[in-house]
Amino acid sequence: MGLDFTAIDFETANSSNASACAVGLARVRDGRVVASEGWLIRPPAGHDRFFEINVGIHGIRESDVASAETWVEQLPRLLDFVGDDILVAHNAGFDMRVLRSACEVTGHVAPPARYLCSLHVARKTYDLPSYRLPFVAAAAGHLDFAHHDATADALACAQIVIDAGARAGAGDLVELAMLLGVRIPQIPQPVPASAS
Repeated sequence: MGLDFTAIDFETANSSNASACAVGLARVRDGRVVASEGWLIRPPAGHDRFFEINVGIHGIRESDVASAETWVEQLPRLLDFVGDDILVAHNAGFDMRVLRSACEVTGHVAPPARYLCSLHVARKTYDLPSYRLPFVAAAAGHLDFAHHDATADALACAQIVIDAGARAGAGDLVELAMLLGVRIPQIPQPVPASAS
């Protein structure tokens, strides 16, 4: 088993974690990016208002997602791309909350995926004045990408973990986490209501 994982990045329409309006994905096999994909998402109803502060960050407007697939419609495509991979994201808590929240508000159960935070990996790997994605990506040799484009961010995140894995001499993601002393938690699953 090599360094295999899928990097993921979400952009949101507003301050609601359920307001996913774009996703980017990058599949890594044996320490190399072998596929990447990204698309716009029409956020779930009730979480679909676009705040100017968010638009100012990623440039995605309500009109851009008007004909995009809804969260529910695109979810099978997202899950198919990810498969059984461990997910990797920069500040993974945010992206996992988006995945969970968008599933919850649409009546779906988020996948029980395990995930690794590339921000935690970066803090254990590099000595930098800032651990924002562009700075860390540059330290990993990944320069000049379109920050806040979901696919570009997922690719940058993938390159950070690939570089960190090479520096640490890790054979896979679990070994990398162990060598750096970081966790690979799992997205919590709802507890079934007990029979009364």
